[in-house]
Amino acid sequence: MNALDVDYMLGLMPILLGYLPLTLQMAAAGMVLALILACLMAVVRVLAIPGLNAFTLLFISFFRGTPLLVQLFLFYYGLPQLLSVLTQINGITATIMGLTLHFSAYMAESIRAAIVGVDRSQTDAALSIGMTRGQTMRRIVLPQATRVAVPTLMNYFIDMIKATSLAFTLGVTELMGATQKEAAGSFLYFEAFISVALIYWGVVELLAWLQRRLETRLNRAYQR
Repeated sequence: MNALDVDYMLGLMPILLGYLPLTLQMAAAGMVLALILACLMAVVRVLAIPGLNAFTLLFISFFRGTPLLVQLFLFYYGLPQLLSVLTQINGITATIMGLTLHFSAYMAESIRAAIVGVDRSQTDAALSIGMTRGQTMRRIVLPQATRVAVPTLMNYFIDMIKATSLAFTLGVTELMGATQKEAAGSFLYFEAFISVALIYWGVVELLAWLQRRLETRLNRAYQR
């Protein structure tokens, strides 16, 4: 049994870290776009807007019911066959599209549940003193719903960072793609994949720490 090549791992780490910004950029772009789309769908679901509500339910059902990898292949390989304008789409754009649509379906339901979870009596009280529904949503409902939804949304962001590892299947040389190439060149697969696992782990632990700090700050107003 061969010994673990620690020197190779130490030399590989800086190389792999050079690809971390691309991984984080794809995840951040996907998160921002998914959050916007999820908020819109959550409002549609809460208000039960005719027509749009049915379409939103179908959207959520499809993107929650099919694997992310299938969706990435659909955007990168499938849609360009139907729409010629998409033939110039690159792997990074396809990955961001996939992350956005896939995770927005999950986030929409989390945000909807957070909004619905706010006590209805508070909404009624706000309306009774002359607030509009828009003001009630902005000043009463959303601040409380945000506090409830933040932990779940942060978990989705963490999942999104890990999901960017599928981008290498579209030819994107991000963190996982770079690891695959380095491992294939050195044949030290165990060392290479342990190295990338440690990098993902470190990023996730940092985000988990930030999440705990944010939760503490949001809960401060509710502590006695």
